[in-house]
Amino acid sequence: MPEIPFTLRQLAYLVAAAEDGTIAAAAARLHVSPSAISDAITELEHGLGAVLCVRRRAHGLTLTSAGVHTVTRARTLLHDARELGRSLQSVEGELVGPVTIACYPTLAPTILPPLLDGFGAAHPRVTLQIEETTSDALAGRIESGQVDVAFVYDTLIPGAPRREKLFERPAHVLLAASDPLAAAETVRLEDLVDRDLILLDAPPSSEHTLSMFASRGLTPHIRHRTSSYEAVRTLVGRGLGYGVLVQRPANAASYEGYPVAMKEIAPPVAPVGIDVIWSATTAPPPRVRALIDFARSIDWAPAR
Repeated sequence: MPEIPFTLRQLAYLVAAAEDGTIAAAAARLHVSPSAISDAITELEHGLGAVLCVRRRAHGLTLTSAGVHTVTRARTLLHDARELGRSLQSVEGELVGPVTIACYPTLAPTILPPLLDGFGAAHPRVTLQIEETTSDALAGRIESGQVDVAFVYDTLIPGAPRREKLFERPAHVLLAASDPLAAAETVRLEDLVDRDLILLDAPPSSEHTLSMFASRGLTPHIRHRTSSYEAVRTLVGRGLGYGVLVQRPANAASYEGYPVAMKEIAPPVAPVGIDVIWSATTAPPPRVRALIDFARSIDWAPAR
């Protein structure tokens, strides 16, 4: 059997340097010396007989075409090696190992509690690592294997991952309970356009809200912008404006305790889908597949 001209450690160091952009950054993250990473990459290049990267002191590390190919294949080899180690540590049928879950902040209060509670209880040896992140920060992280699965709105999905819709919900108007429109069954956007909007300014929520108005030839008057879902509810509860939100908490009061009212939009607006996404290039290990299946089994109907 021919000798393998590289080690998993050499591959891991190359992948880390490619992801962090510099050898120094990769060394700091892995708690090793920069020379250890540099020497490992050099030895890997000698073993493979190819230049994998160009190293410039002021500009970091740039992969060659051979380096891009090697990093892509190395990620698969490292993933399979880790899974082999975990399979030997588990008993028959038991799921073991980490699952990194990314979730948009506005979805986290809806998605994470039933997922962490139910799946965590069923599979105690699976470590669920949570990252609340926006769509721009998520880009590339599923493809690189840094994130195993993510829960996102279907209006803005980075890359081309595998995906499955879990549920969908239309946006609603949030009003202070004392607002005269709170007594109506539905609210028209035309009745709101001259009022003060408290905009949830976090992609894709802000784009979705503004596009709803634009589709009817309307431009809302934005009084305040905030990236906090609960801040929108609090400001609305105080009567400082109205909000347009998708997620529907069971609590009909703001963080401060001010009562709020959720009203359907008339005519109805298209619902927003909430998807689970995962890598299209790497088959998910059993524990990730099990988490996806568990998410599909949950009744996501909002509490009434």
